Amino acid sequence: MNAPFAPSIPLSSFHRWLGGAAFATVLVLAACGKSEEDGVSSAAPGAGTPAASAEAATPKPAMTVTVALPTTDSLSLQLQANGNIAPWQEASVGAEVSGLRLSAVNANIGDAVRKGQVLATFVRLTSEAESLQSKAAVLQAEAAYENARADADRARSIQDTGALSASQIAQYLTQEKVTKAQWEAAKAASAASQVRLSNTQVLSPDDGVISARNATVGAVAGAGQELFRLVRQNRMEWRAEITPAEVGRIKVGQKVEITAASGAQIQGTVRAIAPIADPQTRNVLVFADLPRHEDLKAGTFARGQFLLGQSQALTVSARSIVVRDGHSYVFVIGPDNKSSQRKVETGRRVGERVEVLSGLKPDDAVAVQGAGFLNEGDFVKVVK
Repeated sequence: MNAPFAPSIPLSSFHRWLGGAAFATVLVLAACGKSEEDGVSSAAPGAGTPAASAEAATPKPAMTVTVALPTTDSLSLQLQANGNIAPWQEASVGAEVSGLRLSAVNANIGDAVRKGQVLATFVRLTSEAESLQSKAAVLQAEAAYENARADADRARSIQDTGALSASQIAQYLTQEKVTKAQWEAAKAASAASQVRLSNTQVLSPDDGVISARNATVGAVAGAGQELFRLVRQNRMEWRAEITPAEVGRIKVGQKVEITAASGAQIQGTVRAIAPIADPQTRNVLVFADLPRHEDLKAGTFARGQFLLGQSQALTVSARSIVVRDGHSYVFVIGPDNKSSQRKVETGRRVGERVEVLSGLKPDDAVAVQGAGFLNEGDFVKVVK
């Protein structure tokens, strides 16, 4: 088999080509060396000095923060409690007559009423007729008494003359007493009819607000049936539930601050403490009087706190408290401007200050602004 074709190159030409390639390689290596020397000589002056090395080794601050020392403040002692808003007193306004039909209802739920105001009216025709009849009976009894008294006066004037027997005189005197008693009975019956007539108007027993209404025009109410329910004087109270272990810290006359369902802050005063505990919850009810306020609605839930006095406390800014994994932390900045995470126990909060119960010293510099972004060991820049 014949070998593949290859062009023939003269030996002298091959030697010249090999020498040229070697010379080009030497030039390339010389150029590389020259470039490295130029790079060293063109570097910035002082790049290799110890000061430059130390500056390059110093870490840059992770962020800028402000710090503040904890302060000792006077905070109020409080006892938290839950309870319900209820009327101070409720009045049941009912019908005092029976068998009469309601002709008018003048009040509705939510109406503010005054003492003696007419809330509803029954049909008065029957009661007015009875009143007129009783007045006539009074006049008749009075006339009979006047006649009997005149006969008795004449009998007494002649009883010593013997014109009348002793039995006749006694009869006249007795008749006088009987007719007088009948007159008094007629007047009492007339007064009772007047009371029944006045009871055809249902009057408000006190100032207050109507909280319930069962009266309906045209209905026939029975005696004693409740027609209205009235919140007396529109006064409300807070009924707080306190455990027996804590009830001893509360005294009558202490101030209490409650938060209504609307968010309104209202201050009241402890009026009374129940003498017994609820057999189901084992808690003791504490009654606190509240001022009139449009946001107080009976039957609503309210949180409150009893003000028990003042005490000294170590506090920090609320911005210093960082909550992570359900725990509270602060970051203490050391002299080397490095952050140290401290787990703390918090207590009362007043405005922008939070009480620290444990985990912090009075001379610890605590990060304020930017604390929420720090981690353990961060290098920071502190500014005022």
